[in-house]
Amino acid sequence: MYQLSTQGLALTKGFEGLRLMAYQDSVGVWTIGYGHTGADVLPCHGISEPEAEALLLSDMQEAVACVNGAVKVPLTQGQFDALSDFCFNCGRGNFLSSTLLRKVNAGDYEGAAAQFTLWDHAGGQVIAGLLARRKAEAALFKGGK
Repeated sequence: MYQLSTQGLALTKGFEGLRLMAYQDSVGVWTIGYGHTGADVLPCHGISEPEAEALLLSDMQEAVACVNGAVKVPLTQGQFDALSDFCFNCGRGNFLSSTLLRKVNAGDYEGAAAQFTLWDHAGGQVIAGLLARRKAEAALFKGGK
């Protein structure tokens, strides 16, 4: 079983950013902390930085478990971290049904790396921040920093 590295967690934190008051993301989903969503996030909801950290670690454990359960081939730490960030950001259902995962499990690591940047849309539009995140994930997946 793989675990998320400090570098992987830093990638997620860097792209999510820390917001201690609830806000609506680019497609209207109520979000708080480092990208935490769910029924527990309400308008005018506020949390502390330690609470945001705890929510992120809990949410990332779900992504880590999903990647560990779905990937059937060996991974580098960078590949695992990139896939975990992708799963966290895009959702477990999207990850599990993705061509990205199919290519990984087929051992087509180069083809898998090319899949990241296809996931740069939200609400039917290309989002610059998502494209930057996907490029960072692809670079980490390919062995970069």
